[in-house]
Amino acid sequence: MSPSSAAVVADTAVTEAAARVYAALSGPGGPFAVVREEDGPQAGSLVYADGPRTLREFVETTWAFGDQPFLIAGERSCSYGEFFAAASALACRLSERYGLRPGDRVVVAMRNCPEWQIAFWAAQLAGLVAVPLDARWTEDEFSYALDDCGPGALLVDGERLPLVADWARRAGARVIVFHGEDHHRAQGDRVERYEDLPAPDPLAAPPDVEIRPEDDATIIYTSGTVGRPRGAVATQLAQAGAARNPRFHAAASALGRGVIPGQGPAPVTLLTFPFFHVAAFAGLCAAMSAGGAVVLMREWDAQEALRLIREHRVTQYSGAPETALQLLAEAARTEDALESLRVLETGGAAAPRDLVARLTARYGERIEPRNGYGPAETGGCVMANLGAEYRLHPGSAGRPTPSTEVRIAGPSGEALPEGETGELWLRGQALARGYWQDEEATAQAFTGGWFRTGDLAVIRDGRVDVADGASRSVRGG
Repeated sequence: MSPSSAAVVADTAVTEAAARVYAALSGPGGPFAVVREEDGPQAGSLVYADGPRTLREFVETTWAFGDQPFLIAGERSCSYGEFFAAASALACRLSERYGLRPGDRVVVAMRNCPEWQIAFWAAQLAGLVAVPLDARWTEDEFSYALDDCGPGALLVDGERLPLVADWARRAGARVIVFHGEDHHRAQGDRVERYEDLPAPDPLAAPPDVEIRPEDDATIIYTSGTVGRPRGAVATQLAQAGAARNPRFHAAASALGRGVIPGQGPAPVTLLTFPFFHVAAFAGLCAAMSAGGAVVLMREWDAQEALRLIREHRVTQYSGAPETALQLLAEAARTEDALESLRVLETGGAAAPRDLVARLTARYGERIEPRNGYGPAETGGCVMANLGAEYRLHPGSAGRPTPSTEVRIAGPSGEALPEGETGELWLRGQALARGYWQDEEATAQAFTGGWFRTGDLAVIRDGRVDVADGASRSVRGG
């Protein structure tokens, strides 16, 4: 057999194995089986038959992990029990003290820290619409988004307070400052410091509010590379689907390696995406589903990342392709074996084709490569390229999750056959219902339940290859 024939045989075997894994997980009776949603914003879309239908249902299950470490930042470590108690207490304050009701918006704007997650999930426990904003924005950019979404409360850190204080004062919005100094008192009695609030009661429950799958859960602003940022609005059902997608990818990865999903110690993830980015949401939810620990960095530094990997025995790295390349370069320079690492996952941008080759050349198949695709409008990663398929096809976006349907559309929106290039359309549980208060933009991007990504793509053997290098998903999410 010639080398080229052997390569074709190997490729076919890998493709067939991947297809079998996906079918086993998502087929009738499988843990990720799907059904058609009959009503609501996701009507007509595939949704997971089992699992949570709201983010509150999702996060409430993490209480069972109790004293297991969840968020690690420097010398601080927050267990799942501490996290849930803090989020419940803050949710009660937002609901009972501030009088916010389901449907009201709450902005979260701060650096990556444990309190960011406490703030976000407090909003979900109270049935509020969480609006994560880019912590790197200027005052004008913050003001635009705040005018657009009209939040009733702002949950910000001390660095962001000067950028939003004038808007909050004019709007009469309540503000909770995390890691703030005493000079916040000059902002008035509608601003209080989180550190001054009563200590959470570990036995207290979150507020008693009704949260429905069709209620809005988040508004995620796009990057705004074309005009002003737009707020993609996702329902509770959509975000519950987005939270389940990374769990499916983890299960597919395990089966692909011949491992039974869920066995072995809980993962430890070094997460370097900013929390306001949808790629971070996928990494967090994957860890939360398994009771895993998440190691945080205040700012990116490759040497510090290697130290954290060694200190915490990190098993999974999750970050942008650029930082992953820097990590591998620093590991090569210092001859760091990355002994504990088992997964190198990238997202938020198209990964260079040589990334997986460099990883494999140095570490063989011990460290599994993963790359995801999905803009803000799909709640993040709805396609992933994993393991052996990724090594063979490093330019592919991978396979869609069971709850995601793919159409390669022609000029009139007609579905093109496999092998032909057209615009990538997506439909599924995690899809946003549209853009906040922008009917025109919604009508342009969302057609008959499908989201038009603006990317050119082609389907080959069940994998989706995104052909447009200047893709919408690469620009933002």
